[in-house]
Amino acid sequence: MSLDTCDCDVLVIGSGAAGMSAAVTAAAHGLEVLIVEKEATFGGTTARSGGWLWIPGTSLARAWGFHEEPDLARTYLRHEAGNSFDAERVDAFLEHGPRAIDFFIARTALRFDMPLVFPDYHAEAPGGTQGGRSMVTRPFDGRELGAHIRSLGAALPELTVFGMMLGSGKEIVHFMRATRSLRSAIYVAKRLSRHFVEVLRHGRGMLLTNGNALAGRLAKSAFDLGIPLWLSSPAKELIAEDGAVRGAVVEREGRPVRISARRGVVLACGGFPHDVARRKVHFPHAPTGHEHYSPGPAGNTGDGLRLAESVGGRVDASLPHAAAWVPVSLTTRKDGSQGVMPHFIDRAKPGVIAVTARGRRFTNEADSYHDFVQAMVAACADEPKVQAWLVCDHATLRRYGLGAVAPFPLPAGRHVRSGYLLKGASLGELASRAGIDPAGLEATVADFNAHAGAGQDPAFGKGAKAYNRFQGDALHAPNPCVKPIETAPFYAIRLVIGDLGTYAGLSTDRHARVLDGERRPIPGLYAVGNDIASIMGGNYPGAGITLGPALTFGHIAGCHLAGVPTGLAATAADDGAPVMGGVA
Repeated sequence: MSLDTCDCDVLVIGSGAAGMSAAVTAAAHGLEVLIVEKEATFGGTTARSGGWLWIPGTSLARAWGFHEEPDLARTYLRHEAGNSFDAERVDAFLEHGPRAIDFFIARTALRFDMPLVFPDYHAEAPGGTQGGRSMVTRPFDGRELGAHIRSLGAALPELTVFGMMLGSGKEIVHFMRATRSLRSAIYVAKRLSRHFVEVLRHGRGMLLTNGNALAGRLAKSAFDLGIPLWLSSPAKELIAEDGAVRGAVVEREGRPVRISARRGVVLACGGFPHDVARRKVHFPHAPTGHEHYSPGPAGNTGDGLRLAESVGGRVDASLPHAAAWVPVSLTTRKDGSQGVMPHFIDRAKPGVIAVTARGRRFTNEADSYHDFVQAMVAACADEPKVQAWLVCDHATLRRYGLGAVAPFPLPAGRHVRSGYLLKGASLGELASRAGIDPAGLEATVADFNAHAGAGQDPAFGKGAKAYNRFQGDALHAPNPCVKPIETAPFYAIRLVIGDLGTYAGLSTDRHARVLDGERRPIPGLYAVGNDIASIMGGNYPGAGITLGPALTFGHIAGCHLAGVPTGLAATAADDGAPVMGGVA
């Protein structure tokens, strides 16, 4: 079969934050760039994410008065990574991350907001801080994408209200307090009204938040730079000549296209959360590869890893955890398909506990999702399945919601009817319906309640850590994470293991170049995002530890391909590159 041909300087395979970061950076420095995307929509996992980025030492942090000692973040990452600490790449991240942020603010449509307080997940550990490292993408008007808005990947349905994306932080708080605060009620009414008007006019909401805003802003920047984006165009093989990667064969509209990339190819295919064979190898809780449920795009099946391996790349499987774990519950959507609901903040709310099939608690429920899953795996070591249940009473359910169940005034009945939300007039009845040991659950709740009225949790210390308190209810005293479970009926939701992206990935160097078995760079081949081994050492230090390195190493790759230093924001007006927007 004859091949169509195409030439460019840089070929980027994948359209999430990492891939678009590399593409925008390279194009901003004069290179001809092409992005190809396997799916029919762009944005990848980024479009479904919270849109948070963890990058210490930025100018945004300094503007808020956060002035870190130079080695503080390195100390924290060394503590978090332990024996898997990668000094070379961590130093590259810490050096170039702040420069990347300055570059994108000065020369693209990217904008960020940084809360005054957002603790690291282990803020009490050496080098941990109470804030200044996690930032969130500023909401974005989707109308700026023009017709491209129709091809932007949708937010995860389970994390929307009436199809509307909720901005992280204050917006979620407003929705939870809408029935208790006039200010919040007015905010929610205005937000919903705007959304419904936009749906009538445009077929969808136009206020993009979280990861949808990040993907939208990066795409706007790419389109402003004239970067073509081919959708439904999976990469089939890399073209290697004389030991170097020279391009790739891509399938487009049913025909193979041979793309020559004069400077190099960047792999940004989203890791392998839906590669059953690789999950079987790397996920101990999934012995057949099927005992795992990822909310990531179904197209993230390890394409980047296989492409790199075909030319000598190696996957680093040495990390203690092959993915960023998150507890998830399985829902049935209105169209009958299965949804995967990640549990980020509900576990921290007062009146919520987690138990195993024996009815016993096993961890501090308000700890990070990655830590929670590790504790769940350990607690279920002698059980036939790795699973747990979140348990609460009626008052807690209606005040805070639970999983995909929204708080009052939205109804919960359909979730009970579908079997997603289990309900019992008593704890014993609830336990019987869930498959939990009734005596164990009753004893656990009695023990928990004996101390919860005073805001205490001597068993696991729920609410004792900064991150616990941040995710709890600041209006609930004396402990924002603890209150008794006592108002019938009682409810439970079953939890299983999911991920927010894979950690096991390609070995790369500080320039994002893929390394071969001898740890030598493969000429012309770069990898970024979840296609590379995480620099976090298999741990999860804070909000945005996937997207922060994704944006940073995408920028590093783009600069290395262009042969320029990182963070050339100051020269934007001098070299003819477009400067978009104002200050962050």
